[in-house]
Amino acid sequence: MTIGPDQTLAAAVSEATRILAAAGVPSPRVDAELLADHLLNVGLGRLRALLLGDTPAPDGYGALIAERASRVPLQHITGVAYFRYLELAVGPGVFIPRPETESVVQLVIDHIRDAAHPRVVDLGTGSGAIAGSIAAEVPAAEVHAVEYSAFAHAWAARNLEPLGVNLVQGDLRTALPELNGTFDVVVSNPPYIPAEAVPNEPEVALHDPPEALYGGGADGMELPTAAAASAARLLRPGGYFVMEHAEVQSGWIAAMLARQGSWTGITSHQDLNGKDRATTAFLADPPSLE
Repeated sequence: MTIGPDQTLAAAVSEATRILAAAGVPSPRVDAELLADHLLNVGLGRLRALLLGDTPAPDGYGALIAERASRVPLQHITGVAYFRYLELAVGPGVFIPRPETESVVQLVIDHIRDAAHPRVVDLGTGSGAIAGSIAAEVPAAEVHAVEYSAFAHAWAARNLEPLGVNLVQGDLRTALPELNGTFDVVVSNPPYIPAEAVPNEPEVALHDPPEALYGGGADGMELPTAAAASAARLLRPGGYFVMEHAEVQSGWIAAMLARQGSWTGITSHQDLNGKDRATTAFLADPPSLE
């Protein structure tokens, strides 16, 4: 059975769910409904009410389901990724923000919520999810963002311009030298996957840009190490550094920060799934010359 033009919405969504499940899509029913709503634009609540009647399936629904069954990311098909309170424009060439990164943003927001005019920079902003969320949720913050990829920078510009974020295209290793020592917070979700660790999910392996995945070197730690070095350069004494990483890298990140000798209060934090997702630290005061 295939999805045909004469089917009801209910029959088409049921068949779409079967097709997506057979293709190995992790959430077949949810994706089937979201793609139907992408065409009908009625909201999921209304869509589910329509499933109880004889509403016809929307034109083009079968083509979208076939595209998703080929493991094109849902967000590339709809052009939208939802992150905290933001609706972000995404597509080929930019890393799709993950729900677990929302807890990284929370660490920053909790730290600066009561500050008068905190200055924050997001190194390797991708779609702008982290920087945009901070700007939207802490209006008093002055937020900067750095992105190297021209493709990702274009998506970030579209997402961040309405939020007043200062976006620059540059390398997180060297960006913003004119602002050294002036930031209250540096946050980064750098690429950190080891070179040989190809992701299992086709949506990630085939569609997320490689430069947003692989951290450099056999262990994937070149860019995380560089992000920490840049944070030490950009932060004022006592400034706060937040970095996302894979759960298995928590100990390595803590040891790396300790070796750099610039950090105090190194702490690991878990996401909502109980996995070590981020490490925070404070930039130590410079040694006294007395």
